[in-house]
Amino acid sequence: MSHKPTIILVHGFWGGAAHWGKVILELAHRGYQSVHAVELPLTSLAEDAERTRKMVAQQKGPVLLVGHSYGGAVITEAGDQPNVAGLVYIAAFAPDAGESPAAITQRHPPAAMANIEPDSDSYLWLKADKFHESFCQDISLEDAFVLAATQKAPLAATFGDVVTVPAWRKKPSWYQIASDDRMIAPENQAAMSARLGARRVMTLEANHALPQSKPLEVAAFIDEAAMAVSK
Repeated sequence: MSHKPTIILVHGFWGGAAHWGKVILELAHRGYQSVHAVELPLTSLAEDAERTRKMVAQQKGPVLLVGHSYGGAVITEAGDQPNVAGLVYIAAFAPDAGESPAAITQRHPPAAMANIEPDSDSYLWLKADKFHESFCQDISLEDAFVLAATQKAPLAATFGDVVTVPAWRKKPSWYQIASDDRMIAPENQAAMSARLGARRVMTLEANHALPQSKPLEVAAFIDEAAMAVSK
């Protein structure tokens, strides 16, 4: 590979940029020197996509966009820029035009849907005492306790925001499915990855929080996509 692209990692609901920490270290071990994790406001799809576009625009060379969970909707909306070389979905939403994460969720409601609740300010929270079993059942209870305490809640309306022009219709894509996901039903992930016409689909026997539970496999998958777009 003549030149490694910049990797921009986009988080989802109930976690911030730091959720990518283990993956960032693995990418560094693989020789990636330009890696960024965008911090989304989680206030609307439009604002989250704009924040991501601004980070993409700051890069001088090609960019590989990687989205986890709701972050997949963000890279779908923001990935139309000329220097975006490809899209990688990690247990993520990949909506079509006029489609929202909420609409996709309704097709196969996930196991942990009942553990999500709004507060009086219209932010959505994953119940702290249900966080481990819902979001990250295959990491330690201690690590899950910290993730629950530091979770980043989205505005509820964000979940219903629709994609305008999906970048995956023009950009090459890759999709990693979490077979034991309780936040995005594996059936929905399989359907979205098939619709993408992804260059490669990989299934991991794991929970929703792949960046925490399977960082080696996630980094290797990103590396594979990065090599492919750099040829």
